[in-house]
Amino acid sequence: MSSVPANSTPVNYGVLLFPAFQALDVFGPLDALNMLSMRYSMNLYIIAATLDPVSTRPVSAVTNPMNSNFSESIVPTHTFSDPPPLDVLIVPGGLGTRVPDFDNVIEFVRTTYPKLQHLITVCTGAGIAARAGVLDGKRATTNKQNWAQTIALGPNVDWVARARWVQDGNTWTSSGVSAGIDVIFAFIASVHGETVATDIANVMEYERHLDPNWDPFADMYGLKW
Repeated sequence: MSSVPANSTPVNYGVLLFPAFQALDVFGPLDALNMLSMRYSMNLYIIAATLDPVSTRPVSAVTNPMNSNFSESIVPTHTFSDPPPLDVLIVPGGLGTRVPDFDNVIEFVRTTYPKLQHLITVCTGAGIAARAGVLDGKRATTNKQNWAQTIALGPNVDWVARARWVQDGNTWTSSGVSAGIDVIFAFIASVHGETVATDIANVMEYERHLDPNWDPFADMYGLKW
């Protein structure tokens, strides 16, 4: 459980990165937060295992069958071993969550969570948080296409299949990929007010999902509960 009060305005935002993270899981929420930072004083930190650039490129031939050289990279500002103080941590998903050697990522979430005001996961990033144990006893959701594989990582989590996003206390979890934009707007509305969230969405020309309890992809993948 986080020991930090969530009633003060967050300033220090962190994004956790690992090889083969999903691009939109990161860049979707960050674009909205970029605009938010024009209204409020905010700091962004990019955190990974090392300070080497972290790429979206798949890490195995199985997940890159055409051997494409098509990816984006981000340069971290901090490492897991030397993180900055954080109010908010964003945890993306992606193909990289499926590699066997992932203990350093899980441990970082486990040790960082008690110091946070808010934890936000996108897509299969919920699986990372579940493996870290920080979602135990909480309601959460995740990517609908990879639903069965992800929820198996958190047997003590109350998974909500039909949700677009779920807020439970200071944890925010979203459905797959683009749903990260919806959860970040819900977060912005909660912290800074609905007017601010609506203004930023309009500048982005983004039509928000406003009902957290309905995800059309739940029906597509036959999820009923």
